[in-house]
Formats: sequence, C-alpha cells, structure tokens
Amino acid sequence: MSRPLRKLGFLTIGLFDPADPRRGHESTLEIIELGERLGFDSAWVRHRHLQHGISSPVAVLAAASQRTRRIELGTAVIPLGWENPLRLAEDLATVDLLSGGRLNPGISVGPPMRFDEVKGALYPDTADAEDFGYGRVQRLLDFVRGKPATGFRGTEGFEVFSDRVQPQSPGLGSRLWYGGASLRSAEWAGEHAMNFLTSSVVKAEGESRDFAEIQLSHIQAFRARHPDGETARVSQGLVVVPTDRATPEQRAKYEAYAAKRLPRTKEPQGPARMLFSPDYVGTSAEIAERLHAHAAFREVDEVAFALPFTFDHEDYVQILTDIAERLGPLLGR
Repeated sequence: MSRPLRKLGFLTIGLFDPADPRRGHESTLEIIELGERLGFDSAWVRHRHLQHGISSPVAVLAAASQRTRRIELGTAVIPLGWENPLRLAEDLATVDLLSGGRLNPGISVGPPMRFDEVKGALYPDTADAEDFGYGRVQRLLDFVRGKPATGFRGTEGFEVFSDRVQPQSPGLGSRLWYGGASLRSAEWAGEHAMNFLTSSVVKAEGESRDFAEIQLSHIQAFRARHPDGETARVSQGLVVVPTDRATPEQRAKYEAYAAKRLPRTKEPQGPARMLFSPDYVGTSAEIAERLHAHAAFREVDEVAFALPFTFDHEDYVQILTDIAERLGPLLGR
C-alpha cells in the first residue's frame, strides 16, 4: 500500500539557447510561477557547469523567491566539488531569508565532472589537496547550523565581527538534503540528520538489478540511521510524463524520448555501475498504477518528478498541468 503523497514537486534543468540565455532563464522562472498556481508544493532546479543549463541555481531561486509566495524552492543538486562551503552557506541563508524560509538546498559530493579538464580553472593551486568527500558536506552543515567558522568575534575599530556565518536563517539547517545514489550516501545522510533525495539513478552495488528494490534498500538504510526514524524525509525524483492533455505530436515526442533512453535501464552502466529507472510515459491512470506497484515509491510521501531535459516550454506547461490536476489526485495529493 502506497503512502498518500504529502508533497508534490517537480524538477527542471532550465536549459537555454546560448545565443539567448535570458529567455531560457525566464522560461524556468515562468514554469516555477506556473507550478505555484497549479498547487505544487515544491519546485527544484538542477545544476550544470560549462553547459547550457542553470549554473547558478541559488541566484535563480533568489529571483523565483520574489515572484512566488508559497511554493518551496529546492536545488537537486548542487555538487559541492565546485563550491566553497562557507560562501555557499552565506548565499543559502540569504536566499532562505528572502524567500521567507522556503529554501530546500540539495547537495552532493564527489570530484567535479570532467575534473581533469576543469581543475586548472577551478583549483589552479590546490586541486590535489581538495577534499571532495563527506567532509565537505560536514563543513557546510556546520556553517548553516550555526557552528563557529572562526575563533574570533568582537569589535575592531568600527567593524563588528561574528564567529558564525552571517546571516543565520532559522530552520535552514533542518531543510538540507543529500542527493545520493549509493547505500553509503543514504547511511551518511541519515547519520547526519539530513533529508534524502533519491532520483532516477542508483548504484547497483550488490546482486540485485531491480531498480525499485535497490532504491528501497537505500530509503530503509537512511531511515534506520536517522534520528527521526520512519518519519525522516525522503523525496523521490523519477522522470514522469503524463499524456492526458498532450497533442498527438507531443505524445509521439515523449514516447520517442523514453524509448531512446530505455536501453540504459537494462544493465548497470559504466565503472560505477549506475542503474537507471525507465521513464514513466502514459496517461495519469497508467502512471499511477505503475507507481503504486513501485516498491520505493510506496515508502515515500514526497516526490519531485523530473521534467525531461530537452522539451519545449509548452510541453512543460502541459506536463505540469496534467501532473497537478490528473496524476496528483490519483496518488493521494
């Protein structure tokens, strides 16, 4: 028996044409505004560097915070290998305050993508000394949660200094999410009282090749180590494309997109043995039936359904409208 959905969200990558990047960013903001009007509980943006997608999600969400009033705003996810945790903590707290406490920062660890090509620009003097492991997350957690960043506080001349990152935003420390695809990441997030973001990819580390079974094991491991136990927050982010109001041309596009990506779901991919979920394309009734049979979906009451990367603005409007008005009610939201 699936848990009724408590929070319905969506995730977008925010693609743009490099010849007109403003239009793509405006489209993302308009989609977030639409999500609020449709009653979504959360909107999440992906993070891309040196690509034609959102490279500065915190800045985009700062803009979104001023064009919305209710919807929660998240990142899924910020790769910390590109970030200074102290500076990021300042930015996150600032945007959280401007949004009225609606920010849900999702983060992950590991070396930056294509690190050998980018390290000379990103860390010209310290590339070999950088910590790209969980210690980087711990630093961010400590700064956001109010632990001292320096050993000094007081006044020098006319300047007043704090030993904590400023500003501090009450409650933000409990709204930090870890985006994990491995069992160890799930365990670490639970042990450090974070929330846990799952997606459409997991690591096939054991004998199982069943995506839902592996994802369920991660959710269970996370909650087993979290202080809140079974009530610890988990959000699932599968690619979901309802076709109820789609035109014949849109349906054909959606089905072709899913078919092209289906072969990668058959076996683990690459040295890391990443296993991908199939995309969910069909009527809301068909998708709801498949989700209710999904072992991991039955364990969550929050979702951030991922919008496909390469569709048009009008496609996203149709998909979000169908999710909000057709699929959501079938899932208990």
